[in-house]
Amino acid sequence: MKRKILLAGILAFAASTAFSQIMPWENRTANDDSPFAQGSSQTYNGKLLLDDVVAGRLISTRGAGALEWLKDGERYSRLEPNADGGKDVVAYRAKDNRREVLIPAEMFTDKSTGKRIPVRSISWSADNDKVLVYTNTRKVWRYDTRGDYWVLIPADGTFRQLGKGLPEASLMFAKFSPDGTRVAYVSGNNIYVENIADGKITRLTDDGNDKIVNGTFDWVYEEEFGCRDGFRWSPDSRYIAYWQSDTDGTGFFDIINNVDSIYPTYNRFPYPKAGSMNSDVKVGYVSADGGKTSWINLPGDPRENYVPRMEFIPGSNDLFIQQMNRQQNTNRVWIASVGSTSAENIFTDTDAAWLDTNDDVEWLDGGKWFTWLSERDGWRHLYKISRDGKQILPITHGDFDYVERVGTDMKNGLTYFIASPDNFTQRYLYSARLDGKGDAVRVSPADQSGQHRYHMSPTGKWAVHTFSNAAKPPVIDMVSFPRHRSVRVIEDNAEARSQYAALGLNPKEFVKTKSGDLTLDAWMIKPIDFDPTKKYPVIVEVYGEPASSTVQDVWGGGDLWNQYMANLGYIIVSIDNRGANVPRGREWRKCIYGEVGTFASEDQARGITDLARQYPFIDSSRIGITGWSGGGSQTLNCMFRYPDVFSTGIAIAFVADQRTYDTIYQERYMDTPQNNPDGYRKGSPITYADGLQGNLLLIHGTGDDNVHYQNCEMLVNELVRHGKVFSQVSYPMRTHAINERPGTTLHLRKTMAKYWLDNLPSGAK
Repeated sequence: MKRKILLAGILAFAASTAFSQIMPWENRTANDDSPFAQGSSQTYNGKLLLDDVVAGRLISTRGAGALEWLKDGERYSRLEPNADGGKDVVAYRAKDNRREVLIPAEMFTDKSTGKRIPVRSISWSADNDKVLVYTNTRKVWRYDTRGDYWVLIPADGTFRQLGKGLPEASLMFAKFSPDGTRVAYVSGNNIYVENIADGKITRLTDDGNDKIVNGTFDWVYEEEFGCRDGFRWSPDSRYIAYWQSDTDGTGFFDIINNVDSIYPTYNRFPYPKAGSMNSDVKVGYVSADGGKTSWINLPGDPRENYVPRMEFIPGSNDLFIQQMNRQQNTNRVWIASVGSTSAENIFTDTDAAWLDTNDDVEWLDGGKWFTWLSERDGWRHLYKISRDGKQILPITHGDFDYVERVGTDMKNGLTYFIASPDNFTQRYLYSARLDGKGDAVRVSPADQSGQHRYHMSPTGKWAVHTFSNAAKPPVIDMVSFPRHRSVRVIEDNAEARSQYAALGLNPKEFVKTKSGDLTLDAWMIKPIDFDPTKKYPVIVEVYGEPASSTVQDVWGGGDLWNQYMANLGYIIVSIDNRGANVPRGREWRKCIYGEVGTFASEDQARGITDLARQYPFIDSSRIGITGWSGGGSQTLNCMFRYPDVFSTGIAIAFVADQRTYDTIYQERYMDTPQNNPDGYRKGSPITYADGLQGNLLLIHGTGDDNVHYQNCEMLVNELVRHGKVFSQVSYPMRTHAINERPGTTLHLRKTMAKYWLDNLPSGAK
């Protein structure tokens, strides 16, 4: 339903296959000409075979890997495999690429057993003298945020495990104190501090249990606010500030596992559905030596307000807290000081629709100003606000959206950010003066049309730069600023570029379409043997929710699933409807407030109809639509509300009734069902189930903790009530991504391909 869901849904297949790591080519041959034939290493001229596509054997795209800039801003470190099968920590100097092994793999050896500890990731202390090693990880919902931690002191080779006496793989979010003498972490919903010198462990909270959550978050905060790490060290290393969630009173949801034992087992977790009771969330601080927690007095019912962000102001023991009301249209900024439980409201941001959290607040001029993103003038811009909240000055201005922060060059008084004023499918680097004078200046090269990403050094002097577009795999280079001079190429992905070219595919084409007087961005992929004098069926790939976008000019691993379907005889199309999260201004994004699902399906129907008018090769009698998560919901809305346009649909992991989804996401865009009952009714596909006329396939995982399988059952019940015939495939104990357990992804894609071929006749006419 939101950005992360999109990645887990619409883009899950691309992430797991097209964005593959380097994999061996297998010497197998096709046994027949069916679209489901076994794969071959000789797969050219658009004749893609499904198991090759699913296994990710066709295009091998390399990235730069996880890297971390060191404190000097001149070097970055990363893990690199060595000849012995271990991983060295290696540093590269930005200036000349001088390589230095900072920590050889043999230092990650448990001296008591002589066994090498496998390294999942590392993090440095502030002085770069110590390293935390994360290993033996476990998944918590989406991410491996639970495991074991070891601390290494490279200077003397000390290497020992943290949290001795606590359960295996139970530590979360371990991080050094700013002075590097201690490490804090969460285990069993309680917070601990461990002294590095002697291993002494101090338990800071003792009330954590299955309902009281300290230092991390409940399901909905993690999913919708991106909150996982729930505690912060004070700059002087004396205090820990943290969140506590009391989930008692929140509705619990049960997932039933019928496949792993002869009797069912249950996974129960708190999940507040739209309009229901939230957890009681509060923030406080405690001495890192132990003692009583001081809770910050924020006004309002904690179950009717959110505290999505909290950080210490650099160089002080003052907390900077963002508090949102339940409707998420008011964000109050509070400053609270250690030594007190009171808080001062210094600034309040409001919007008639909704607000997003400010995730990149940066302090300027020694803490006199902080940066803030706001859409107060109709566009998303960066402002600086005085510490007392009385002065608000624009840093960026003009008819364009500030997309995201890249970095800051304090020495030259510049901020770097991503924007795209002229093409909403692309992304470029811009700079602006921190004093707000002058216009923003494009920094990304004029001859690199597509999308740019940057991992900038803390000084703003260097960045690892990644450029790609829909037809060009990423090129990664080191660039220097402020001139954006390429120093050297880190990865050119020449092999991937050659592999893509060898497939002989028709590249994705970006086009425009109309919904009434509104111009929409779209793309299409044509079959390899496309004949413009004939007519082809169309499959529309839809998302449609307000948290993301499908029409982006960025490398997607070659779009091999869509290419595979295109070369079975379809034209694949995607359209960004109103409300899609693109830099087209506040009105574009927020005009759908209270109407999620209604404008989206209208724009999809109008958009594909207009494309059929523009392009005579589109057969308007053979139009299908498919989507995942929010896209599954829009698929259903389109099938039920516009049966004269869409004849076949595949809806995956969909929300059928918006009341079944969580409070934070659904109420952000729709308010509560109590306040907006008509909006929930109009936006929910289940309302229009009696409108089904075409062919419909429903796909859902029964273990989906995000969009519950309940949605599928509720919709099936309604379709049956109206006598509607449909098809359904349920994947036992698969989550929202439907990619767990052997064979799942291939089976899913075979099922989809077969359904299209059986119900939306392919090929030119």
